[in-house]
Amino acid sequence: MDLAEFTLSTIVVASYDETVARVRDLLGHAGFGVLTEIDIRATLKAKLDVDVPAQLILGACRPQLAHRALRVEPRVAALMPCNVVVADAGDGRTRVDVMDPALLASLAPDSELAEVAADGRARLTGMMEALTAGETGAIA
Repeated sequence: MDLAEFTLSTIVVASYDETVARVRDLLGHAGFGVLTEIDIRATLKAKLDVDVPAQLILGACRPQLAHRALRVEPRVAALMPCNVVVADAGDGRTRVDVMDPALLASLAPDSELAEVAADGRARLTGMMEALTAGETGAIA
C-alpha cells in the first residue's frame, strides 16, 4: 500500500448535514457503530477562536473485526476506531474521507490481520459507493 493514499475519499453533491446523516446510516448498514465524535469546527472555535468549515470525525467500529485484529496484534488499538471524516466542501458539496483499513495490514503484516483489513475495507468501500450512488440498505 502506498502510504500517501491512506484514505478512501469521495465528494458528494449534498449538504453537510444531509451527508452526516447518510454516513451514520450507511455505517450502520455496513455493520459499524459510531463510538466517538469530534466536531472540529466547534473545538477549534472554543480552543483557538478560529472559524473553519464544518467538519466532523466519526470514530467507527465493527466490534467483530476489532476483536479479531486485537487478538493478532494488541498494538492495533492505537489505530482504532476507524476515523470517518465528513467535511463541508462548499457549494453544496461534502467531502468524506475514511481511514483505509489496508493501512492496518501494511503496518503489521499477518494473514489474519490482512483478512480483517480486507473485510473492513470491503464494507467501508461499499458504504462509500452507496453514499455516492444515493442508496440505502444492507452493505455486505
